[in-house]
Amino acid sequence: MQPVADQVEVIVAHSERATLRVGDVFLKVDAHPTRTGVEVQAMALAPIPTPPVLWRKPPVLAIGVATGTALGRLGEPSPASPAAWTATGAAIRTLHEAPLPPWPGPDVDGIAADLKRECEWLISSGALPAELVKRNREIARAVFRPYPPVFAHGDLQITHVFVVGDEVTGVIDWSEASRGDPLHDLATLTLGHEEHLDDVLAGYGTDVDVEVIRAWWSARSLLAARWLIEHGFDPDSPGCEFDVLRARM
Repeated sequence: MQPVADQVEVIVAHSERATLRVGDVFLKVDAHPTRTGVEVQAMALAPIPTPPVLWRKPPVLAIGVATGTALGRLGEPSPASPAAWTATGAAIRTLHEAPLPPWPGPDVDGIAADLKRECEWLISSGALPAELVKRNREIARAVFRPYPPVFAHGDLQITHVFVVGDEVTGVIDWSEASRGDPLHDLATLTLGHEEHLDDVLAGYGTDVDVEVIRAWWSARSLLAARWLIEHGFDPDSPGCEFDVLRARM
């Protein structure tokens, strides 16, 4: 029998949370135990495939393995077919048309304050040229507009969507789920993979403002950059957040 230690794989680990795979079980340890509570509730309510919740003993949540392979990774070409991206768009539409979760979403004023602070840091630290930051902050202003809230995943990175062939088989990491902006989900999914936006919209429906999706590409990249740097990730890797910001120039 293989020792348990040999079966443990660290998926992600930083000061806020860690995810380990032990055999066919994922163990999520979160410094903010309320997030695992949100995750369990959101997966129970979501009308799209999610992995099974096995047990929860705060701050640990155990979930089963999602079937299939991830839609892709930021900074790398997606191995998934255009039809798989279209199926993902249809799944997101199904989620967004579901009844709203009972808890509120992000505070718009708080997001605006965070964006201001992060832009100031990016300039003062020398992480990015001032003109690049100012241009993307100008673009990002388009996200601050009235919109009807939906059941939003909140962190719909392509690594969180699993497919088999052209079928979505699982969506993971629901700790940021809430009432939110539908275009934020679409932008998060297609960040760094703009070539698949048309495929996603073919499944989701075209009644969206693509300029707001582009604005969220700028906003999300600006908001995430410092956190990524301080937690050992590199937003300046090819195809990642800094390249997304440069593309807006």
